[in-house]
Amino acid sequence: ACLCSRDVPSVEFLVWSELPTGAGLGSSAAYAVCLAAALLAACGAISCPLEEGQPTARWTEEELSLINSWAFQGELVIHGNPSGVDNAVGTWGTGTVKERGKEVSLVASRVPTLRILLTNTKVPRSTKVLVAGVKEKMLKFPAIMNPVLDSIDAISQECQSVLEAMPANPSPEYYPVLEELFDINQHHLNVMGVGHPSLDRLCQVTMSHGLHSKLTGAGGGGCGITLLRPDTSPLAVEAAKRDLSACGFECWETSLGGPGVTLHSPCSLAAAVLRALSQS
Repeated sequence: ACLCSRDVPSVEFLVWSELPTGAGLGSSAAYAVCLAAALLAACGAISCPLEEGQPTARWTEEELSLINSWAFQGELVIHGNPSGVDNAVGTWGTGTVKERGKEVSLVASRVPTLRILLTNTKVPRSTKVLVAGVKEKMLKFPAIMNPVLDSIDAISQECQSVLEAMPANPSPEYYPVLEELFDINQHHLNVMGVGHPSLDRLCQVTMSHGLHSKLTGAGGGGCGITLLRPDTSPLAVEAAKRDLSACGFECWETSLGGPGVTLHSPCSLAAAVLRALSQS
């Protein structure tokens, strides 16, 4: 299949990103989604919904589905056997749960904003190699590995229930549940063979400050996320960041969630982005 089924003029793409590559943050999926949207728009397969004076615009659900399907083709090239979750989140911007062959999207308005500490261990890894390693372990020990995957499914479902309940009842009691789910999930991921000593160190350092962490992405190094409760002391966060930096890691305080692929007018872009693009 060909994305551009008709002749298109010669085009040049400038790509700018703050995401470190190969760190498990979905940079390849973000790239694939943006590239698919740009090419589809260039060949007229989707509209250009931005009206004069509008800073940003989104495509229709049908057009977003087309963008997502082509972005997934890009992920297949890069990762071999991706889940499809990263490109779906990049397209729609909502939380997405993968349930054995189907995707279930969480309603964005019902998912709370969660503060996290994002840490890059700077240990390079290959998603394709890690995915292949998990597949090999599943074929070798199906009776052992399938229950682990079932448990991870159950963790995801429990986490989904908690996240959907939080906006209507923002009780602090939900955070210890999420922290425990983080810890259990991290142990399961180690069993699957996608852990790494650097990630173990990250979890130990944050735990010494009363914070709970897990890997994000393919594992084997890359990044981890640390959940920050609303009442987490700023001093504890700064101390954790200081200790993580002393390990050679890089940290950012951020939050989970985003709007998905969006068409921007130049006036809506931050000055730093415009400078980076003009210098490319």
